[in-house]
Formats: sequence, C-alpha cells, structure tokens
Amino acid sequence: MLLALTALFAVGTTMVEESTSVGEFQTDSTEADKLEYVQENFSASENTTTVQLVVQDDDVLDRETLQETLAFQAELRANETVNATLVDEEPAAGVANVVATAAIQQERAGELQAHSQRLNATADALEAALDRVRAGEASPEAAFAAAREEAPVELTDAHAETFTQAARQLQAVDDEAGVEEAYQLGTQGVLADEYDALAAEQRALAGGIDPSLAEQREALSRMSDEEIENVVSTVLGPENPQLLAFMPDSYEPGKSSANATAFVVTQATGGNPVTPDAAPQAIIDSQFAIQEIAEDRSGEYVVYGNGISAHEFEASMNDSLAVIGPLALLFVLVVLMVAYRDPLDVGLGLFGIVAVLIWTFGFMGLAGIDFGQLFIAVPVLLIGLSIDYAIHVFMRGREARSGTDWSVERATVAGLAGVGFALVLVTVTTAAGFLSNLVSPMPPVQEFGLVNAAGIVSTLFVFGLLVPALKIEIDSFLEARGFDRRKEAFGTSDRLAPLMRTGERLARAAPVVVLVVVLLVSAGGAYGATQVDTSFSTEQFIAEDPPGWTETLPDSMEPEEYTVAGTLDYLDATFVRQDMQTHVLVEGDPTDPDTLARVHEGEETTANAPTTRTLVNGEAAYQGPVATMHRVAAENQSFNATLAAADTDGDGVPDRNVADVYDALFAADAEAAADVVHRTDDGEYAALRIVSFAAGDVTRGEVTEDMQAVAASIDGDGVTATATGQQTVLYHLVSEEIFDTVIQSLVVTLLAVGLFLVVATRITAGSATLGVVTTLPVVLALSWILGTMWLLGMNFNSITGMITSLTIGLGVAYSIHVSQRYRQQLDRDGSMWDALRTTVTGTGGALLGSAATTAGGFGVLTFSFMPALQQFGFITAMSIVYAFLASVLVLPTLLVLWTRFFGPDVGDAGAADAAAHGGTAETVDDD
Repeated sequence: MLLALTALFAVGTTMVEESTSVGEFQTDSTEADKLEYVQENFSASENTTTVQLVVQDDDVLDRETLQETLAFQAELRANETVNATLVDEEPAAGVANVVATAAIQQERAGELQAHSQRLNATADALEAALDRVRAGEASPEAAFAAAREEAPVELTDAHAETFTQAARQLQAVDDEAGVEEAYQLGTQGVLADEYDALAAEQRALAGGIDPSLAEQREALSRMSDEEIENVVSTVLGPENPQLLAFMPDSYEPGKSSANATAFVVTQATGGNPVTPDAAPQAIIDSQFAIQEIAEDRSGEYVVYGNGISAHEFEASMNDSLAVIGPLALLFVLVVLMVAYRDPLDVGLGLFGIVAVLIWTFGFMGLAGIDFGQLFIAVPVLLIGLSIDYAIHVFMRGREARSGTDWSVERATVAGLAGVGFALVLVTVTTAAGFLSNLVSPMPPVQEFGLVNAAGIVSTLFVFGLLVPALKIEIDSFLEARGFDRRKEAFGTSDRLAPLMRTGERLARAAPVVVLVVVLLVSAGGAYGATQVDTSFSTEQFIAEDPPGWTETLPDSMEPEEYTVAGTLDYLDATFVRQDMQTHVLVEGDPTDPDTLARVHEGEETTANAPTTRTLVNGEAAYQGPVATMHRVAAENQSFNATLAAADTDGDGVPDRNVADVYDALFAADAEAAADVVHRTDDGEYAALRIVSFAAGDVTRGEVTEDMQAVAASIDGDGVTATATGQQTVLYHLVSEEIFDTVIQSLVVTLLAVGLFLVVATRITAGSATLGVVTTLPVVLALSWILGTMWLLGMNFNSITGMITSLTIGLGVAYSIHVSQRYRQQLDRDGSMWDALRTTVTGTGGALLGSAATTAGGFGVLTFSFMPALQQFGFITAMSIVYAFLASVLVLPTLLVLWTRFFGPDVGDAGAADAAAHGGTAETVDDD
C-alpha cells in the first residue's frame, strides 16, 4: 500500500509549477491598494516598464558619443524583438535626445525669426507703396508691382487684390482713422495669412516639439562642436533638475563634459505585471536583446531592466539547484557510508529519501502549491530529517541485535519499539514547529510551513514503516543465503565512545559550572536576539557573480554570468534609481486651496527629508503639483500668467480658481500635469501625488518613516494621504510582517511544543517536569543562534525568518531522542550514570551522524548563488550544530539534576562506576 501511495504522489510531482516572484510575500494592505491606484491613474506609465541604460566614455557629451547614443537607439528600433515592445510615443529619452531636440528647437526658432523679419520687411515695402499711391506718384497697380520686386516674401495676385482695395480706400478717405485703416489693410491685411501661420508655428514651437529620431541625428550632424557644447551647457544647467537626473552624482551642472550619462527606454507590457522578480517572456527577451546590442556597439553601456532581473532570479535558482543537488547527494553518500558502513543500508536510506521527496512534492502538486525560492530549502531539510530518522531506526535495530541471536525481524521490531515513540514525538513537535508559520499573513511562509509539515509526516511513514519493512525482507533474504547482516551501531565503537561521553563527564564533574557557563552564553545570545533587525528587498534574492571555482564545473552545471547585482550597486552609488520611488497619494478635493497648500507643505518636507536623493544641482529629486506648476510656468508665459493671477498672497501657491490652474497646467504640459494630478475622463480632479526618489545610502525603513510623516502632515479634514511605493514602503511593510511572523511563530511553537512534551512525558514517564527539561536545550540553542545572527550582522528576511521554527523543530527532535532514551535506560538499568552513558554513546552517536548530515546538507546551501539562501544555509547549519551540542553536552547535566530532584528513586552507581573502579557489571538490553 505504501508503494502504491508513492506511485500516486509521483503523479502529483508532475503538477508542481515554478514561481520566482518575491511579490508573493506582500499581503493585502491599504498601501498596496493605493499603489495600484497610482499606477492606474497617474502619468502615462500604466502598463509600461523602463530599461535604464548608462553610457560610459571619456566624454559622453561630445558630438561622437551623442551621435553614437542616437545610433544605438535607432538600432533598438530596427530590432524586431525590441521594437515590438516599445511604446509609440517617446520610446527613448535621455540627454542626447534633449540636446538634439533643443538644437532643432533653436534652429526652428531662428528660422521663424528670420521669416518674421522677412514678413516685416515686406510689410514695410507695401507701406512705402501706399505712400506713393497717396502722394499721387503711382497707380495702385504700378506701386504694387514695384513693391513685389523688392519684397523678400513672394507676393501673389491675391495679395495684389487686397493691396489694390486698400489703395483705393486710401485715395477715397481723408480722415486719420480711415487712413490708418487703409494702411493696416494694405500691409498687415495683405500678409494676414502669412502672419497667422507664423503665429501658429511660434505657438507650436513654444509648446514643445517631438522630432523623429532621424531628425535628431541629422540635427547633431549639422552642428559644430562649439554649438553642441553651448546647447549641452544650456540644457544641463541647474534650472533643469529633471534632466540632471540622467547625470551621475559627480557631474557639475552646466559643464559640457561628463564620463557617464543615462537614458531610459520605455516598453509596453501589454497589461502584464513587471517586477524585478517576474516579467513576461517578451519583456525578458527584448531586454536581453537590448543588452546584446549594447555589447556589440562601440560604446560602453550598462543595462538594467526588470526583465533582465527577473531572468536572473529564475536562472540563479535553477543554477543553484544544479550545483547544490549533486553536492548534497555527494555529501549524503559520504556521511551515510561512514555511519552505515554498508552499501545495502546506504541504498535503502537513499530510497527512503527519494520516497520522502516524492511524497512531499506530490503533495505540493496535488495541493496546487508552486515551487518558489523559499522552497529550495525544503528538499535539503527533508533529506537531513530523513537521514536522522533512518540513522535512529537502523542504529537501534543494530543495537538490539548486538550480542544476541535475534533475527532481523525481531531486532528491527525491537529497535522500532524503542525509538518509535521518540520518532512520533519528534514528528509531532517538528511538524508543529513548521505549522506555526500558518499564523503568518504571508502566503509563501504559510505554504512553506505546510509543505514541511507534510514532508515530516511523510518521513515518519516512510522510515517508520516502509523502509523497515524493506530492510526486514532484504536482510532476511540475504541471511537465508549465508550472508551475515549484523553491523555495529554508529557511536558505540571504542574510537567514538570517549568523545560522545563528554556530556556525561561534564555532568559528573561540574554540573554547576556547566549551568553557569550555559546561562551566561544564553543571556548574551538573548540580548543579541533582541537586536536582530528585519529587512526585505529583491536585492537579497539577486545572484552575485559566481565564484571562480564554478568555471571548472561541467557545462551542464556551470552557472551563467549575473550582472544585476553589480549594476544595481553602480546605479545606487552613481545615479538616481528610477525604481526607488515613493509616492504620497492625496485624495479628497484637489481643487480646494487649503488642500493644495497642505500638499505644498508636504512637498517642502519631502525636499528637505534626508532620505530624498539630492541631484547634482543641489535640488531634491522629487515631483509634486506645486513644484510642477512652477517649472511649467518658467517655460510657458501663458500658464505663468494664470498661476500668478490665482496666487493672491504671493506665496507661490494658488489660493483661488485652483481648478482653472489645473486646466491651464494640462493645456500647457499635459504629460507633466498627469504625473502629479489625476484628472478623470469627465474632466474632474480626483487626486494629487508627491513622488520622491530615495537616496542610495538609506534604508527602506527610513524612507518609509519620512514619507509617512509627509502623509500625516497632509492627512485630515476630509483629505486622505497615504505613503506607498513598491521598492520602499511595501518592502518595509513586508519586513515588519516578517518580524511579526518570527515572534508569532516563536511563541506559538514554544507553547505548542512545550505543552505537548509536558503532557506526553506526564503520561508516559509520570513526570511533566521531564517535558520542561527536554524543552530547555531548544530554548538555549535558539538564543545561541539568534545571538550568532546578531554578531554576524544578519537580518531576518523572508528566508532567514524561518530559522526560529526550524531551530525549534530540529532542536526538539534531538532533545526528545536523548531524554526518551535516557528515561528508557533509567527504567532498565536502575542506574543514573549507566543510563546516561548508554544514552550519550548510543543515541548520541546516532545524533552525531544525523547532525553532521543535516548540517552538512544545509551547509551546501552556502554554495547557492543567492545571498539570502547562502545566509539561510549557513545559519541553519549552525542552528543544527547548536541543537546537537545542547542535546549531548547540556541536556545530560539537566537530566542528572532532574533525576536527583524530580525523577524516579534510582542509584547513582552502576556498571559504569563498577568498571571505573575495576569491578565488573553486566548491562542487559532486553528490548
């Protein structure tokens, strides 16, 4: 039946799907809802993602590099994979585009100025012609003909008709008003269409232009080096903060040279979400195409986009599994060979491990749980626990058969009878430890706990029933044909026994010293535990460059080159990170002058916040409604007049006709307005926002605190203000939830495990205090591991946050094995020291093999390419070592003290003491 279940679960393994999104750690919150509102209603950025590229050269602002940048953009559009994802309007924006556009604008302004001068000269010629008509020196026809000859603007017959009409009118009137009207008609009236067209072109030029990429490249080719330098100095002046965001921190505003500059490529996502850890395949393919094009160009480029990041997330997980899997298998094989010293038992152990993994992953598939990054630890954990169960089952069977003529079946059953209850206790307490994660609000953490609990229960069935049954059949078959299947239990040999008796010797010689030292160390660990911080960011899951030794791996195992981690470090240190945005969403009545005044105060607070990035011109990297109004007003005279008329007290903030100001702002610069003001489809104004960019050397918690203070200063009196942001506020909230999860799971696990052990030992041993004693080493090991995390500067994140439940789960398993074995031996031997000696050499030896294997298995995670998994592997391995040391060094002292004060009435002397004094004694193992 168990084999049939294994086959059923094997079908379930085919249903497991992979997920790499760390966004799953986010829970429902007001901040998440408001971020969705921002993404849907502000600017034209909805359903788009950006690629940030950095051009590097000795001088990226000279003609050659600017032309190279535009040529690179042209190649992006020519690439089918990339072009299919580009937005229709302004797919690329950077300094090269602005310089070329400014040059075209200046050129067109000059052309319009020259045309205006030609029109004015023509009007002067027509006026002179009218003077001749009025003086009677020429007929209207002759005067116009003469003017046509000297006028710089071509005059047509239509112009002649208007001029003749004006001339006749001039001849017929003698009053000043009539004369002025005739002259107006004969000059401005003749050229009315031309003047109207000129005015329209001037208005269009003032409103901004959007030249094609070809026009931009052509404009740069026409300019001299001096002209380019002048334009660069102008557009990168301190009065243009938005463009300065494309320049590195080392750039001095107004200079015509720099060693790096950034530009942004905007892509359409088709409505699919794009985050640093998950992106549609089309976005991933296009961003890698951009990267490949950049590598083939003559210039040097740094490329970052969420598509590249999402690919590296998934690739690093697969590459890590490809390396970790074989290493874990090799390590397990070595340890099993050392512990079992028997190929058949090793084979049975490996079969059991595979069966446990099949059951667990089959459960995942049938339950519809995806395999995410957190679950990389699951197979390693279950392999370690499987070996733990296997070693105890096999070694107890070997101990039971040692020195007897028992059959394989009788010895195996006796071994299971001795260790079975302990395995059940271990299963219940360890599963409870992981099930405590169900109190977490984060779905991946809940699923992690549930899957591990299912795997632990599977381990009990596989190694408590299936593997022993197979061992009985195989060993009985072989012994019936003359093969001896008797083996020595690990830890009972003469070479290892003295080492395993260290805990017994400490309990004999200096129990008080042991307690004092343990309490002092644990107190230090407890203090460190209170100092461990929490953090959450995608960077924790981004792979770093693989170490050099990976180059020696076979091609099938060699990881790819990872660039995102280094790129983000460079961008953080040098440029404004486009994705490190925090929004303060203001909802209420945006047209209320009081609301706008409070938003303006919030803008000033944002500008002065230490967490807001400072641009190279000394201004803060932020945008807001009032700041946008001032910027647009500086470039548009019409809007400037509207803004000034609405500002009656001269403080720079409109205090009347606010809706009219918004209307004028959208008319003057719709894109800038839409970035900070939400206008509905029916023209109503619904919300405002302040958006800031975080400095590169601040924490997400600091950013969140500052922006929540900004929101609080605006909130109230019918206005709701909320601070939000994917990479800042929401990630900080996740870190807080992680901390809450750690505390909640810790409390729930300790209470559940402690209460269960107290009840279990009260029923089985008649002493509830034994349950308390069994739990104490777990608490001690927990304080040690948290103190170690503090000393090493490790934070709780979405993965290391699992360490408390894992330490309790594994630690209690070791404690249970020791205390249960000690209680059994105490009943059998009637001697405290004999029972302790048998426990630390027999069960302690099994625990040594189990701990070495499990710690080594988790230690293999340090070979992962993701920092979070590296930390998790190391700290988990240490927690296992601490749990083992607490069980075999500290728990013996506690058991001795329990026996003396709360345990059964037994003697201290026994075989161990007799042998120590030269006597003899016989210990009978009557399983």
